[in-house]
Amino acid sequence: MTAETMSIFSPKVSARFDALVEKYPVRRSALVPMLLYAQDEIGYLSDAVIAEVARRIGITELDVRNVATYYSMLRFKPAGKYNVQVCTNISCMLRGAYDVFEKFQDELRVGHKGVTPDGVFSLEEVECIGACCWAPAIQVNYDFHDDLTPDSVPGILAQYRQKSEGQKNA
Repeated sequence: MTAETMSIFSPKVSARFDALVEKYPVRRSALVPMLLYAQDEIGYLSDAVIAEVARRIGITELDVRNVATYYSMLRFKPAGKYNVQVCTNISCMLRGAYDVFEKFQDELRVGHKGVTPDGVFSLEEVECIGACCWAPAIQVNYDFHDDLTPDSVPGILAQYRQKSEGQKNA
C-alpha cells in the first residue's frame, strides 16, 4: 500500500467513501455524508480525518473545515462513548427541556459540550432533533428518548452506564 492509498478508515468505511464520490455528479457533494461516516468511525473530525477526506474528494483541507464548522452535529474534539443531545428548541423548551438539561448537567457534572472524566458520556444542548410531538426529547448517539422529565434522567444514564460496563467486561 502506498502512502497515497493508505487510509485511517476501516475497509468498510473506505469502500463507502469510494461509493459516495461515484454516486454524486460533483464529488464535493459527498462531503457532508463522508464527514458523518468519518465521525461515526473515528469519533470526531481530527486533522487526519480532514486531510484524508479532502484528498479523497479533491478539495483543500480549508474547504473541508469551512463546511464542517457550519454543522453543529460535527465535532472537532472527541465526545463521550454516549453523546447525550438535549433538544431545547421551542417545543421541547416549552415542555421543560431546560429542566431536563439541567438535571443531566447535575448528574454528569459537566456542562454543554463537556465530557465526563471517564469518557463514557458527553453532553450538549442542540437545536432540534425532530421529535417535537414527543417533547421534551433527547438523543443518545442514535437512540431517541422522549416525553422526558428531570426524574427520567438517572434511569437513562444508568441504562447507558450498564451498557458501557457490559461492553468492558465482554
